[in-house]
Amino acid sequence: MRSLAIAATGMHAQALNMEVIANNIANINTTGYKRARAEFTDLLYQAEVEAGAPARGGEGTIPEGAEIGLGVRLGAVRKLHLQGALASTGNKFDVALNGRGWFQVAGADGETNYTRAGAFSKNEAGQIVTLAGDLVQPVMTVPQDAVETIINEEGRVFARIGGQSDLQEIGQFALVNFVNEAGLEPLGGNMFRESPASGSPASGAAGDAGFGTIQQGYLENSNVDPVKEITELISAQRAYEMNSKVIQAADEMLGTVSKGIR
Repeated sequence: MRSLAIAATGMHAQALNMEVIANNIANINTTGYKRARAEFTDLLYQAEVEAGAPARGGEGTIPEGAEIGLGVRLGAVRKLHLQGALASTGNKFDVALNGRGWFQVAGADGETNYTRAGAFSKNEAGQIVTLAGDLVQPVMTVPQDAVETIINEEGRVFARIGGQSDLQEIGQFALVNFVNEAGLEPLGGNMFRESPASGSPASGAAGDAGFGTIQQGYLENSNVDPVKEITELISAQRAYEMNSKVIQAADEMLGTVSKGIR
């Protein structure tokens, strides 16, 4: 009975859907996190009667066939790169992107990674780094005698030295965009890297056409909507239960057949 195998694929798909939803809820307070959505596709179809086959008597064709679907599978887990709300932190090294763009970070293996989480700080050398200590690109070093650091909307970083009235520019955040942001490979730690699906990064600066602006003293919150996730959770649970009911019903039907044979 094919319904057993079909319902099993449905249960497996909804179990994966629950895992995606659980990860969204777990990261509801993760800076710069983008919610994910499970996308499903139907499996192959088995033709019992082929549409367009000659009709009985050889006159005309059968207008509709009989094709039985064999279940469902996970097609993709899509990251929804929508803007998250900005929250004030008061930390001068926290920066948020208001609009499109990605910060560039030097990875441990020498390649460049990308992030939307602008929770930056200084290391022992005064360089601007991520929470994990990775250098933000390009490398910017705040002088030890700086009493104030200012970052404008274009991402230009200035330091006020001692009692001087003039500001000293120490660098500018370089941003990138991708043709297909959903194709970026997630690495964990709020980091992504380029993949063949994402395309090559296009460089620019904050405020340029196609790039957002930078807000100092703010962080971008996760774009997870708790109400939506709970709704999706209930829907996945109900779908899982319905597939299990199909398996139970199919098992009872097979039991009826086996009793009749005995």
